[in-house]
Amino acid sequence: MSCNKKFYITTAIAYASRKPHFGNTYEVIMTDAVARYHRQKGEDVFFLTGTDEHGQKIETLANESGVTPQKYVDRVAGEIKGIWDLVGASYDHFIRTTDDYHTEAVRKIFNRFHDQGDIYKGYYEGWYCTPCESFFTETQVVDGKCPDCGRPVQQAKEEAYFFRMSKYADKLLDYIERTPGFIEPEGRKKEMINNFLKAGLQDLCVSRTSFKWGIPVDFDSGHVIYVWLDALANYITALGYDPDKTYEEQSEKFKKYWPCDIHVIGKDILRFHTIYWPIFLMALDLPLPKKIFGHPWFNFGADKMSKSKGNVVYADEFAETFGRDGVRYYALSEMPYASDGSISYEAVLSRYNNDLANNLGNLVSRTHAMTKKYFGGTVPDSTCPADPDGDLIETVKKTAEKYSALMDSLHIADALEEIFTMLRRANKYIDETTPWILAKEESNRGRLGTVIYNLLETIRAAAVMLVPFIPDTSDKIFSQLGTKERGLETLSSFGALKSGAPLGEAFTLFARIDEAKFLAEKQREHEEALKAAEAKAEVKEPEHEEQIGIDDFMKSELRVALITDCEPVPKAKKLLKIQIDLGYEKRQIVSGIAKFYKPEELIGKKVAVVANLKPAMLCGVESRGMLLASGEEKVRVVFLDPETPLGERIH
Repeated sequence: MSCNKKFYITTAIAYASRKPHFGNTYEVIMTDAVARYHRQKGEDVFFLTGTDEHGQKIETLANESGVTPQKYVDRVAGEIKGIWDLVGASYDHFIRTTDDYHTEAVRKIFNRFHDQGDIYKGYYEGWYCTPCESFFTETQVVDGKCPDCGRPVQQAKEEAYFFRMSKYADKLLDYIERTPGFIEPEGRKKEMINNFLKAGLQDLCVSRTSFKWGIPVDFDSGHVIYVWLDALANYITALGYDPDKTYEEQSEKFKKYWPCDIHVIGKDILRFHTIYWPIFLMALDLPLPKKIFGHPWFNFGADKMSKSKGNVVYADEFAETFGRDGVRYYALSEMPYASDGSISYEAVLSRYNNDLANNLGNLVSRTHAMTKKYFGGTVPDSTCPADPDGDLIETVKKTAEKYSALMDSLHIADALEEIFTMLRRANKYIDETTPWILAKEESNRGRLGTVIYNLLETIRAAAVMLVPFIPDTSDKIFSQLGTKERGLETLSSFGALKSGAPLGEAFTLFARIDEAKFLAEKQREHEEALKAAEAKAEVKEPEHEEQIGIDDFMKSELRVALITDCEPVPKAKKLLKIQIDLGYEKRQIVSGIAKFYKPEELIGKKVAVVANLKPAMLCGVESRGMLLASGEEKVRVVFLDPETPLGERIH
């Protein structure tokens, strides 16, 4: 199948502040499924994803971590990209907003807006949510908290540039109202119109001066470009867009793929994508995207995932147990079109065992085994009349039709449900036709061949339709069937599988997981996490020694030493005899840490010692100094950087 139609699809770029949880990862899995489906249709697909790497929150986190913002986002962006790869995202480009080509284009966009009078200078005073990098008015704030994420907001006042949103508001409202499908689901469209556009659109603050980590404004030092203007522009900068060029002068990639066919985003950032982004595009005199789809959230049980609630789960952790396709299948099957989805360990396990291992896996395994047993592992002829099997064949045909319609309308979970309903029908067909009984009579061999063929062709059709969802599994099914008939066009009629062709090697697609053992392990992990959290919450201020002056402190001579040898002190269960090298001399110290460290764990480590402590005899062994350590019930030695010079004084 081939056609020249282009298809450009994007995710919202992930904010490079923390590791993305399962809810964040759903978006890239869903977008990937849609991209793979359009490739199945023979379209020229460009799938964009990436990371949003500027803003106050990242600057703060980097400072807390003791690294530069660039080093911080390099690490997190790498982690995000690794998870996207782990779940099989087949993106064509991964953009980072710290990429040089992107920052250069954003600076030019800001300059153009300023030069054409869309931007003016003023002062911002109001509420600001740092996690969302968003400004809110007094009426938008709910009980002192962000209306989007529910976290506390702070009062902010600073010099800033503003974009004249009001200049384009009526034009945007008219466009949304007369363009069906521009915002989906429909309920999200009504929300944007009533809550923002018709309520009166305020001018948007598009620069900041209270932090430095952002793209600088060329003509006004001290200002950095607002992170949302920066981030939204990625959809065109990734295509090579240059604000200084006319449309005809733009890159071939930009002219080929823009406007975007679908922006896939979370419902919480709908305002930025359906109001601010279209207005920015209008100001640049560019076509608007064809569709903006605001998908729901994944909740853990009944609650939104939140690190503060301790209910965050991660795709890479699930993949360790359920594999890549197990993670993809659950994400895509559990998220409804418009309402929020839910994730729990019990639900993931149930989907995996019942749908993947039992329904799909068992059907493939049984059918392959019967083909090998009754027909020597080759696809049999379908020679008998098909009338008795009309219901199964009709189910396959109707499923293929529904599949395309549902995928075209982004009803992903519904499309998957149709496929697995078809597979359940195929399993029932085995019980109805009883191949093991047919095989007992030679006179039934033609009928038996038809039954097995129908099962193999149904499995092949399922594998074709499962390509966007669980691509690795589809490849394995095609391999077991020994077929190259993998295209959507093969679903136009029942019977693409070639009779007489040998099957491939059989293997298990999904092994069942012991439910009791798995849930017990998760319960144990949960209890341990709760205990750790409770222990952290119960930390109280310790009793302090009498305050001393700097002169008293400086009397303690702390120096760097290397542990060269270590052994237990005879007849003293708590003591270790430690040989140290201070660089300028070697000496021996005795420390009561035998309960917490084995001698071999200490040898070769650099430590801090009190070098001017008076010698003492402990259990008949001389000790000249003291090892620095923390804790009482659990003692932890203070280890130093291996590069620290011996004998160096610690201040």
